[in-house]
This record gives sequence, structure tokens and C-alpha cells, in this order.
Amino acid sequence: MTRYFTDEHEWIDVDGNEAVVGITDYAQSQLGDIVFVEIPDVGTKVTKGGDAAVVESVKAASDVYAPVSGTVTAGNAALNEDPSLVNSDPEGEGWFFRLTLDDASQLDGLMDAAAYKAFVAGL
Repeated sequence: MTRYFTDEHEWIDVDGNEAVVGITDYAQSQLGDIVFVEIPDVGTKVTKGGDAAVVESVKAASDVYAPVSGTVTAGNAALNEDPSLVNSDPEGEGWFFRLTLDDASQLDGLMDAAAYKAFVAGL
């Protein structure tokens, strides 16, 4: 799998036409303790840069944006029971949803790990 990052602090792991989306460790650290996650329903069409999910913490609610356009194929049901997975493992078990990509060329504008690390260092 290849991992990409957005400047809105989402990550996306891509394997062929399938992808997994979540928020970065930096994002969860800025939000604080996650108390609720609203993930899109299976079959939902998401658009690159558009609202895809919502994450609520003790500090604030925040939208999670789709890194690419596609169709949601699964949501992480574990987040319904334990939204704190986003805090404890944001770039692993705390993933938000899976999708099928509409257009893989949309990945071209995203950052790799080194570029994202540099981006965060500059914040």
C-alpha cells in the first residue's frame, strides 16, 4: 500500500483502486480526546475536498474531508463503540472508512510521508 497525506491532515492508504482513509496523529493531537465519530454510510459518494465524516472531541467538532473522490465501501464500526481508537491508533485501527477511487490521478496532488512531515514541522 502507498500512503498519502492531505494538508487537512487526512491520510489515505491506496492499494490499486481501493483505499482506506483516516486522520493523522497530528490531527488527533490537536483535537484532544475523541468522543464521537460519524462515518459515511456504505454506498455514499464522496468528492475530493468535500465533507466525508465528522469527528468530535472534548474541544470541538471537525469535518474530515475526502482526500479523493470515490464510493464508500466500508466504515469502521469499531469507532461507534470506541471512538478513542482515533486517539490511540489514528493511523491504524482508528481508520474512518474504505472507498473505491473514481480517479487515481487525484492522488497526484497529495503529499508523501516526507512532504507531510515537513508540512507539519512548518506549522
